[in-house]
Amino acid sequence: MGLLVLCAGGVFGQSVVKGTVKDQDNNLVPGVSVMLGKGKNTVTNVSGQFNLNDLQPGKYTLRFTYIGYEPASRTIDLKEGETRVVDIVLTSSAEQLQSVEITGRKESGYKNTNSFIGTKTATALKDVPQSISYVTKELMYDQQAMRIGDVVKYMSGVNQYTAYDDFTIRGFRTQNNSSVQLMNGLRTITGFWKQPLTNYLERVEVIKGPAAALFGNSSPGGIINRVTKKPLRDPRQSISFTTGSYNTFRTLADFTGPLNESRTLLYRMNIGYENSQSFRDLQYDKNFIVAPSISFIPNDKTQVNVDVVYNRSMSRLDRGQAVFGNNDIYSTPISKSINAVNDYLNEDNLMITASLTHKFSDAVQFNVAYLKTSWEEDLLEHRGANTYAKDSAGKPISTLVEMQVFDRNRRTVSDNISTYFTFDVHTGSLNHKLLAGYDFAQSKTPWGASQLTANGYRNNTNTGAGAYNAAEPWRFMYDAQNRPVPNVPHFDLTAASPYQLYDMSKYFFVKAAYDPTLYNAHGLYVQDQITIGRFQALLGLRYDAYRDWLNYEKPTEEIVKQDAIIPRLGLVYSLTKDINLYATYSKGYNPQTSVNMTNPDAGGPFDPVKSSLIEAGAKGDFFKNRLSATVSVYRIYQENMLLSMPGSDQLREVDVESKGVELDVKGQITPEWFVTLAYAYNDMPIKESDEPKEVGRQSPGAPQHQGSFWTKYSFSSGVLRGIGFGAGGNFVTQRFMDSNADQVLPGYELLNAAVYYRIDKFQIQFNLNNVLNKTHWVGGYDYLRLFPGAPRNWLTSVAYTF
Repeated sequence: MGLLVLCAGGVFGQSVVKGTVKDQDNNLVPGVSVMLGKGKNTVTNVSGQFNLNDLQPGKYTLRFTYIGYEPASRTIDLKEGETRVVDIVLTSSAEQLQSVEITGRKESGYKNTNSFIGTKTATALKDVPQSISYVTKELMYDQQAMRIGDVVKYMSGVNQYTAYDDFTIRGFRTQNNSSVQLMNGLRTITGFWKQPLTNYLERVEVIKGPAAALFGNSSPGGIINRVTKKPLRDPRQSISFTTGSYNTFRTLADFTGPLNESRTLLYRMNIGYENSQSFRDLQYDKNFIVAPSISFIPNDKTQVNVDVVYNRSMSRLDRGQAVFGNNDIYSTPISKSINAVNDYLNEDNLMITASLTHKFSDAVQFNVAYLKTSWEEDLLEHRGANTYAKDSAGKPISTLVEMQVFDRNRRTVSDNISTYFTFDVHTGSLNHKLLAGYDFAQSKTPWGASQLTANGYRNNTNTGAGAYNAAEPWRFMYDAQNRPVPNVPHFDLTAASPYQLYDMSKYFFVKAAYDPTLYNAHGLYVQDQITIGRFQALLGLRYDAYRDWLNYEKPTEEIVKQDAIIPRLGLVYSLTKDINLYATYSKGYNPQTSVNMTNPDAGGPFDPVKSSLIEAGAKGDFFKNRLSATVSVYRIYQENMLLSMPGSDQLREVDVESKGVELDVKGQITPEWFVTLAYAYNDMPIKESDEPKEVGRQSPGAPQHQGSFWTKYSFSSGVLRGIGFGAGGNFVTQRFMDSNADQVLPGYELLNAAVYYRIDKFQIQFNLNNVLNKTHWVGGYDYLRLFPGAPRNWLTSVAYTF
C-alpha cells in the first residue's frame, strides 16, 4: 500500500505544458523551437502545436524562436499535476531575417517593407539612406508583365535605352557603363539581346546611384537586382494559362510547400512556357523556364538554400526599324524589321545559387553565397550595316539599307562569391550592426567563340567582297542600274514583301575568332549601421582590386590592374514614427577597358570612371503601414568618361553631371484599393562634344521627364464581389539618340486597363495595353535602328490556385 501511494504521488505530481503557435495572420507556424531548459525542448508540429510532458511543479520561462520572427517568451508558475495551455502569437521581424534570402516573402501586394540590397542585411526600406525602387510579383501579375522592360517603367528614373537588356538609370546607360546585374544580390550575366523574364521573380528592385561600396564596379546610375521566389512554409500551388494578341500562348506554374512534417525542408518550383509572335514582322519568342528552389532550415541558427534558373530561348534577333534617309520617323511601318526568314537566335542561360546562413550566437552571424552563371549564344542574322546602300558615286540611296550577315557562336561563364560576418554590438547608448566581408567576381569567355561575317560589295572578279570605294570604281562589280553589287542583297524599305529565304552559300564570308577573355575583382569591405535614439548612421568602406587579362592565354598576356577605395556615408532621422528623413554620400567606379588602357593610339592608359552621389530625401509609411512613399533629390557627378577627339584615334576624358528629383509611391489605401505611382525629373546635359550642336542638350537615351501610375480596386462584398478593375499608364518625354544630334525619339503617353474576376479558387483577367493605340518608340540608336513599342494589344489569363 505504501509503495502504491508513493508511485501514485509521483504520477499525480507530474505536470504538462502544451499549446499552439500562430503568426500575426492567424496562420499555424510549424517548426518553432520551444525551449524550457534542462533538456526539456521541442518543436511545433505541422499543426503548430507543442507538448512538454513529465514536468515538475515550479516556475519556468518558455522561449519560442523561429527564423523570420521576433523571439517570444512566457513565464509560468506550474502547479503539481497541472496541464497548462500556452498559446503564442509570433511577430514578423526584419532583424531576424537572414542576410541572404532563404524563405519566401510573407507580404502580398504592391508594397515591400524590407530589402537586403541596400545594406546586405535585413533592413526596413525606410531605414536605408538611399533611394530604392521596386516592383513586386503581385504588380507584375496584375499587369501580365513578362519582361524586365515592362516592369522598370513603374520605377522612377529607370528607362529603356533599346528593346534589349539595356536601360538608363538616372540618365546613365547601364550597358555602356559595363554595369553588372544582380540576382539575389550576387553579380550575374544575361544575354544582352533578350530581356530577362519575370515569372520566377519575387520582385525587381533598383538601388539608385553608385552602389560600388557594396557590390564593386557598377554604373553611376544604379544597379538592377532580381530577387527569385523562395519556398514558403505552407503548401501553395497555382497554374495559369494566357492567350492574346500576336498568337501569344503562355502557361505558368508555381508550386511550393514543405517536404517533411517538421517543415525544415521546403521547396519551390516555377515552370514557364511561352510561344508568341510579335507586331514586328518575322519576330517570335519561344521560352522554356524551370526554376527550382530548396531551403533547408534545420533550426533557428542555420539555413541553407539552393536556387536554379534555366531558360532556353528560341527567337530571331530584332535589330530594329529602319526609316527613309530623309529622317522621317514615320516613313516606314513600325512592323517592318530587316530580317531574313532563315535567321535565328538560340540562347541558353543557367544560373545556380547556393547560400548558407549560420548564427553563432544572437550577436554573430555568418553568411556565404555562390552564384554560377553560364550563357550560350547560337546566332544567325541578316542585319543592317548601320548605313544606307551606296550608288556608284558613293552617295547613299535613302530607301535601301546596306546589309550584312553574322553567324556567331559564343559562351560566357561567371562566378560570384560573397561572404561576410555581421555583429550586433552595444556600446553605451549606441547600437551597432557591424558587417565585414569579402567578394570575388570573375567572368570568362573561353576559346571557341567565333563569327562568320558577310558584308561589303563584290569585287570585279566576283571572288570576294570589301568596303566600296568610289575613288576606285574598277575594283567592283555593277548591276544594270550601274550600282555596285552588294555581297548581301540590300533591304528595300519600299518593298511590300521584302522577306525571303536567302541562299547564304552565295555570300563571301570572313571568319574571325573571338579571343578568350578573363577579368576578376576582389573586394574587402566593412560597414557599420549605428542607431542612437532617433538617429541612424551608415558608414561603409570598400577596397576593390580589378584585374583584366589583356591578350589572355597568349604569349603577350598582360594583367591590367586598377584598384579603388570606395567610401559610403548615410544618415537617417526619424521625424515621426512613420516618416524618416535621410541623406547620403557615396562614391563609385568603373574600370576602363583594357583595350583603351593599353592602345598607344588612344592616348592611354586612362583612370577608372569615377562617380560620386549626393542625395537627400524622405521616406514614409501611411494608412497603417499599407502605403509607402519615397521622395529624393540627387546629384551624380562622373569623372573620366572617354570621348573621341576630333580627327584623331585618341580619346579624352570628360566629366558629366546628372541632377534630378524622384517620387515613388507603392501599396494600398484600403484592403481593396492598390496603387503605385512614380515620377522622375532628370537633368543631364552634354557639356563637351565633337558636335557643337550637341552641347547643352540632354544626354542620349535619357528623358527629362518620366512617370507612371497603376491602380487596382477589387470588390470584396455586395453584388460586385470578386470583380476588380485596373487602370494606369506611363509617359516619357523626348529623348535624343547617340549617333546623330538631329535624330530624336518623340515623347509618348500610354494608357492600359484590366478587368479581374475571382470566384473561389479561379481568377480570370483581361488586360488591354496601349488602349489609345499610340505609335511610340521605347528606344533606339539612330533612324536605322529604332525600337517601336507595341500597338494596342490584349491578353486573357485564367489561373487556378489550390
